[in-house]
Order: sequence, then C-alpha cells, then structure tokens
Amino acid sequence: MPSPIWLFDLDNTLHNASHAIFPAINANMNAFMAKVLGNGDQPADPETVNAVRLAYWKRYGATLLGMVRHHDVKMDDFLREAHLFEDLGTMIRAERGLGRLLKRLPGRKILLTNAPRRYSHDVMRHLGLHRHFAQHIPIESMHVHGQLRPKPSRQLLRKLLAREGVPARRCILVEDTADNLKAAKALGMRTAWVTQYLATSPNLRQLANGRPIPRFTKRPIYVDVKVQSVRQLPAMLHRLR
Repeated sequence: MPSPIWLFDLDNTLHNASHAIFPAINANMNAFMAKVLGNGDQPADPETVNAVRLAYWKRYGATLLGMVRHHDVKMDDFLREAHLFEDLGTMIRAERGLGRLLKRLPGRKILLTNAPRRYSHDVMRHLGLHRHFAQHIPIESMHVHGQLRPKPSRQLLRKLLAREGVPARRCILVEDTADNLKAAKALGMRTAWVTQYLATSPNLRQLANGRPIPRFTKRPIYVDVKVQSVRQLPAMLHRLR
C-alpha cells in the first residue's frame, strides 16, 4: 500500500499557540481592526471588534479573509500587523519528541497552515521541525483562480490533491479545527483531530460563551481519529489506513 501524505496544521496542532501566541495575535488583530472599523476619528469599540473578528474566523476559517472581502484590507498589511511579537521564541510552547514522532510516521509531510509564511517558518525553525517537511504551504500560497481560499476551502484541498497527483484517500489531515477536517473528509481524505489545546483556545472559549468546552471536543463522524497529542498518531496508524 502506498505511504500516506500527511497534511499538518501548525497552531494548536504542533505547538500550544493558546498559551501566549493566540492571545497576542488577537490583541494585534483587534487593534488593527478597531482602526479599520472605526469612523476615521474614533476606533471601533472592543465589543464590536471582537464580534467581527470571531464572526469572520467562524465563517471563513480566517479573520483575514473577511477583512479582505468586506473592508478592502490588504492581506500583507493585515498579516504583518497581526503577527508582531516582541520575542516570539519565548512565547512558543510545545511537547518534546515531536521530531522523533514525525520521523516515525511513514510518508511525505506537508505543512498546511492558515498562518503567514514568515511566522510559520520562524515557529517551525524554533521547534526544529522544518527538516521533516517536504513542503510548506502558508496562507499567502492559498490562492485558487486568483482568489484567496484558506482552509477549510474545498477548492484549496482539491488544488493540492491535483498538484500532488494523488487520490484523496492517500492524504491525512491533522488538525485542531473541526471545520477544516469536515471539508477534508467530504473530499475523501482521512482525518485526525488534535484536541489537547482546545480548552485554552481564546477563540473557542469566546464561541463557547460559558458553555462547557467538552461539548466542542466530542468526536464528530467526519473525524477518523481523535487524539490528545500528535504523539499518539503512530499508535493510531491502523485506523488511518
């Protein structure tokens, strides 16, 4: 049987972005969006900004797409402002042994992330994982027919399959975001859901609106394997074949 092609998400999949990075990104986004959504003299209030940011994240898979489509924001400006960090290295938290894990998984690995190129490159270098990936697809590379199509876009996933020249069943998407897995499963890909960082995800906590987080981590039918950590994937290979 041919070895699989692994499509790995980055944030809250290969490292704990909820610890410090996501809160910083959300604060940066809010500051930028407050100016854009304001009336020119006064920035928009925090409640409005939070609601818009979450609504676009939920609808499009990336707040960026909503800002580009509805507010004439330039992608590069948004990504630059959202990913300004004083010292990114000190903000990264990840499990030990991820390099050994990736080495043990048979098949080619591709990083498929809605994060921007420079940020994701820096995180992967800091983690020492870049050498395990044959390809790196950041959000800047997620254009289909000239339109930005980040995950969970099925058009994006179809384009990736066509470029790789492989059937969907050979690909395994490893993600923390359930909507992205749902899109992949609809195309025939296999899916692995990583849940250990969800309970502390600022966006998910806001969407939960006081409801218990476990409700958001119950395994849906479109998820083949639910794992707490990517380190559990080798033991689950038999369920991903």
